[in-house]
Amino acid sequence: MEQVRLGKSDPLGSSNRSLPAGPSATPKNKKSKVKLLFILASTLMVASAISAALAVVIRSNQNSSAAERLKIKRPSQAISRTCNTTRYPTLCVDSLIEFPDASDKELVHISMNVTLQRFHRAIYLASNISNLLMDSPVRSAYEDCVELLEDSVSHLSNSLSSVGSTQDVLTWLSAALTNHDTCTEGFSELTGDVKHVMFDMLKDLSGLVSNCLAIYSAAGGDEFYGIPIQNRRRKLLNSVVIDVHKNFPQWLSRRDRKLLDSPAEGINAHIVVSKDGSGTCETIAEAIKRAPENSGRRFIIYVKAGRYEESILTVGRKKTNIMLIGDGKGRTVISGERNIQQGVTTFRSATFAATGDGFIARDITFENNAGPSKHQAVALRVGADHAVIFRCSIIGYQDTLYVYSQRQFYRDCDIHGTVDFIFGNAAVVFQNCNIHARKPLPLQKITITAQNRQDPNQNTGMSFHACRLVAEPDLQSDKGSYPTYLGRPWKLYSRVVYMLSYMGDHIHPKGWLEWSSTFALDTLHYGEYMNYGPGGATGQRVKWPGYHVITSSAEASKFTVGQFIYGSAWLPSTGVSFAEGLSV
Repeated sequence: MEQVRLGKSDPLGSSNRSLPAGPSATPKNKKSKVKLLFILASTLMVASAISAALAVVIRSNQNSSAAERLKIKRPSQAISRTCNTTRYPTLCVDSLIEFPDASDKELVHISMNVTLQRFHRAIYLASNISNLLMDSPVRSAYEDCVELLEDSVSHLSNSLSSVGSTQDVLTWLSAALTNHDTCTEGFSELTGDVKHVMFDMLKDLSGLVSNCLAIYSAAGGDEFYGIPIQNRRRKLLNSVVIDVHKNFPQWLSRRDRKLLDSPAEGINAHIVVSKDGSGTCETIAEAIKRAPENSGRRFIIYVKAGRYEESILTVGRKKTNIMLIGDGKGRTVISGERNIQQGVTTFRSATFAATGDGFIARDITFENNAGPSKHQAVALRVGADHAVIFRCSIIGYQDTLYVYSQRQFYRDCDIHGTVDFIFGNAAVVFQNCNIHARKPLPLQKITITAQNRQDPNQNTGMSFHACRLVAEPDLQSDKGSYPTYLGRPWKLYSRVVYMLSYMGDHIHPKGWLEWSSTFALDTLHYGEYMNYGPGGATGQRVKWPGYHVITSSAEASKFTVGQFIYGSAWLPSTGVSFAEGLSV
């Protein structure tokens, strides 16, 4: 997670956790640089406003404020009804005021179209400052933002063109909102002109996406075909069946199911990676580079046993349906040591990152060896939709596993760490996994999760089902000095549930830890259902309004593979074993 999460008053952090925030220009050139940036930003904003490619709606009086425009144009009843369901009604009205004849249903996709255009505009403006002088932390945050803005455009475009399920659209909109949050947090502790220009470009994007989520949810998630806004405006002005499978969830093909069950040596891989030169190529990076883009078919990369230490390994958004298969935990090891003290964001510190939809990893160890003193250092970051991590080991200290966004499933995995070592805002289920708490730095507390759901309409959260929470030997002998908690709320609507899981005696009796005073204690959703073991008793748990001891199987079932990530519709094709309901 970003360094902003661990402020100086944070009991889990340390005094040297913040990055140096050097200026992006020398004092001598600062005034001229500010002037240049101001002229550049202003010019680009005007140019983009008239750009046909972006289809920006030109309003009759661009110099008037939002309040003055609303005095001239009153919102229609449909707009008023629609915007009353949102968290940012004034922004909503302002974004829809040009469509007075739109119906309630039409306003659903109009709101997404308007938002999509604003993201296009932000990318256009951001790309035009790429050549400005930036120090390492600023450059890292800037590159994060550009990548995440592009991903958000993809998510919004998918939402507009989707004829799929309501959950698809909610997932993509939730991911777009998470992207914006990550982008702004990357700059939060930095200073300089680039930050100011970027924040001006990003203004209102979060509110617009939040409004899209609220509008779509209030409309009942009606499916629709996206219509370009300029065509829609012209028109307006002129006028889940679930298949139960006892072994695999349903979003995997039969071929993928066989692949996940087959021994590695029996798989006919497209590319074989081997350090000794006996394969197709010697590095994983080269294998990913050779994989096709936007593939609708499974592409298999078999990584033979060995230790692979490569600088940056990323399965990008266009590299879809890649399956990475190793020779087993501890045998095929992908290792790195990137961390925030090297001047990169937490997002960029990952040893391995996957964004391409349909990503699967099997029988591999992902690790970050930066050590506890380096603080945020991610071993694995996953932002791919319909991702499966099967029989893998994920090893680090602080911020080990970044379950970044979209729908994910982890089965038979081992996850090791100290502070917030499973964090992010995906809709994710961990099933039959071992969660290993390690000994942290002196005076630190161990927190397993830091979930960052920031909007009540996001369909995100973490579910731990039939897992084992255990202490590593180095912690077990000194667990009294380092209490372990199930999680703490990174954002306002943090959501985590543990069900039918074993909890060792290293788990503190109160169970959960505050982030800062009373922050989020009445808006979070933390739950426990029929957990067992010495740390599973709920009698001394926290008394927060948002904490629940779940007693109903119907309530607990909402956080299963079948209902929480709708896994029965996509997991079977991956070939991974899973339990759809509560029974394992």
